[in-house]
Amino acid sequence: MGKYKALIGLEMHCEISKTNTKVFSSAANTFTDTPNSNIRPVDMAFPGTLPVVNKEAVRLSLMASMILGCKQPEYLYFERKNYYYPDLPKGYQITQETKPAPVGIYGEMKYELDGVEKTAKINNIHLEEDSASSDHYSRYSTLDYNRAGVPLLELVTEPCFHSADEAVAFLETVRCIYQYANISDADSKKGQVRCDVNVSIMEEDKDETNPANWGTKIEIKNVNSFSGVRDTINYEIERQIKAKEDGTYDDMAQQTRRWDEATMTTIFMRSKVDAIDYKYFVEPNIPKLKLSKEWLEQIRKEIPVLASERKAKYINEYGLTNYDATILVKEKPISDFYEDTIKLGADPKICSNWMTTNVLGYLNKNDLQISDIYLTPEYLYELISLVEKGEISSKQSKEVFTKVLEEKKKPSDIVKSLGMKQMSDESTLRPMIVSIIEEHLELIEEYRKGRNVFDFFVGQVMKQTRGQANPSLTAKIIKEEIDRR
Repeated sequence: MGKYKALIGLEMHCEISKTNTKVFSSAANTFTDTPNSNIRPVDMAFPGTLPVVNKEAVRLSLMASMILGCKQPEYLYFERKNYYYPDLPKGYQITQETKPAPVGIYGEMKYELDGVEKTAKINNIHLEEDSASSDHYSRYSTLDYNRAGVPLLELVTEPCFHSADEAVAFLETVRCIYQYANISDADSKKGQVRCDVNVSIMEEDKDETNPANWGTKIEIKNVNSFSGVRDTINYEIERQIKAKEDGTYDDMAQQTRRWDEATMTTIFMRSKVDAIDYKYFVEPNIPKLKLSKEWLEQIRKEIPVLASERKAKYINEYGLTNYDATILVKEKPISDFYEDTIKLGADPKICSNWMTTNVLGYLNKNDLQISDIYLTPEYLYELISLVEKGEISSKQSKEVFTKVLEEKKKPSDIVKSLGMKQMSDESTLRPMIVSIIEEHLELIEEYRKGRNVFDFFVGQVMKQTRGQANPSLTAKIIKEEIDRR
């Protein structure tokens, strides 16, 4: 960026998907493609209906607050945020503002980027209800109220990031926390994660702790993927630098924009010179909730093993590299799959190689989740064992892996159907190898002169056995027979 640096703040919205019901109604909190099937009168704001707080949603919110290093309040309040959109039938949203305090304020969280530990400053995290989802067509719009009332965690950071990579590394770390703490699946494909991004630039040599030195804050709303966040930030930084250099930056008003994936640009939506007055006031239908020290301590004790702890175990106990451990813990389902395979008896390093190379390679290539494929920890362990026992070669195991996924059969059945089982019986292999060497005795002298004829003999054996000869045993016998002559 040359003489400029970016200041980036994030607002991460993540649905709490691990409660049975919505945050203020008894409607099921489950993802479904059937529109308007998970709704109750409260969600539709029918007259005479009243909200009832979901205690589990509050518990999970407080757990997230603790993990993120925030301070929890003595009393929990809910408030009304007054504005009208068609996707909020009440005409307001039940949420939390910073005064009185939400579920968490003023936290700090460590995250890692390229092996370097960094610290993010968190302004607050609060619990609110999600709105309905809308789809817009050329002549009409549709509303799906399944999402209305789903518990939603909003995490607001300070403008403490200086690059898109820092912002995305932080978001990925938070997503890990939500997954490992069983707060949310945090699946962006289901619309469970959305981000608002605030970007400004300033002179590189100015003091960023002084807000007077900050540039014009530009907010980009509702970015639906982390890759989108990265592209949004990079584009917006370049756009603002260009405005600086052509002299139009000082005339740029604070504004809200949206990310357009088709053009890979941010597009102006509305000016935002002053903060919108939402006229917050305490929700009269929900009494303030006393958070006892005993309950808070119980929640703290229930925090499960997180990604950072698993990563430390993989490095210190299993001897994995920082790179491989980071890849394995990035998504909890992947880490769970790895852990389950290890528990069956697989060697941690061998299993790691399979996971990071073959399994993740297949998932990424086909844009799939680990739950979408036929492979199970049991089948991966069986495949690893077949190689370790010498029943198939390492090369053959790659073919078996592909066949397991394509034909949906277990590895041993694939090996049997393809007649792949390795020949590892020395009494069978040695006579065959002796015969091949006797037919090419002239190559023995060439071998002693330094010519590489070893591979020729290996190739002849593999040809006769249709690739089923155990490679290491074959090499051992060939060397012994050559040295004997």
